[in-house]
Amino acid sequence: AFDLSVERVAVVGVGNVAVDVARILCRLPEELAATDVADHALDALRESRVREVYILGRRGPAQAAFTNAEVRELGALAGSDVDVVSEEIDLDPLSQEEVARSDDRALRRKLEILRGFVGRPSAGRPRKLVLRFLVSPVELIGDDRGYVSAIRLVRNGLYRDERGSLRAKPTDRTEVLPVGMVFRSVGYRGVPVPGVPFDDRAGCIPTVAGRVRDPETGRSLPGLYAAGWIKRGPTGVIGTNKPDAAETAECIAVDLRSGAAPEPALHAGALGPLLTGRQPRVLTFADWRRLDAIEVERGRTAGRPRVKLVTFDEIARALAER
Repeated sequence: AFDLSVERVAVVGVGNVAVDVARILCRLPEELAATDVADHALDALRESRVREVYILGRRGPAQAAFTNAEVRELGALAGSDVDVVSEEIDLDPLSQEEVARSDDRALRRKLEILRGFVGRPSAGRPRKLVLRFLVSPVELIGDDRGYVSAIRLVRNGLYRDERGSLRAKPTDRTEVLPVGMVFRSVGYRGVPVPGVPFDDRAGCIPTVAGRVRDPETGRSLPGLYAAGWIKRGPTGVIGTNKPDAAETAECIAVDLRSGAAPEPALHAGALGPLLTGRQPRVLTFADWRRLDAIEVERGRTAGRPRVKLVTFDEIARALAER
């Protein structure tokens, strides 16, 4: 539950999730009503008084993690004007050098999209979205009730670290941005699992193609595998994770065929009883298929892609009735 009675909101982060948060806050209720957004969320958004949303990135536009499709959609919002700070869009010398060396056409296109927001005339839409770069939050300022009333930002510069990556460093310039709510969307850091090697600096389990590697010997540890962000860090989207998972699955298959993997302690038939013994509220894939059909059918009646069921009790009742 979020208090959407405030008029100004800050979203800290410039990844796709940060853009999604800002986009939901900026879209008109009638737009959202045609999507599969859950009914309780739509009811709350109908009452929203949010009028200005700020997306805050600690580095420059060349280092922003959102994809072109995501940022392009911001410029097409029917209910929100979009703006950027011209000074923050101009690339510093290090970023210019990085872009010049890169053959990443998607990066160049991203910068073009962002430059297109500079000086864009207001269309008089009811909401405003502002993308900020080279700023970091250093203080949340509260009112006499203990609610957020503003966020203090420090202006950043960029430097190259020992690995050659561009990092943000604070300057002596600060500003206070009045906001009534702050969303944190700055990514994910992996946590270690007891008995499994862990690279604390990278926040990942060290692997070679998905096989967990002993950092002391460099050898793969039999029967241990990783995939996704814990394998490579919090980067990429579903399209990145699919081949990543396929690579790990292929390693498991190869090791099973060659005998390099130990015999599993549990076989497929034991999985169901194990799960239900630990958590009786288990949905099987067959249940999911039935639930999918129910949601789509209800959505068809309402003229929407689907009507989502969001609590286990709702889901259990729907499955029992079908």
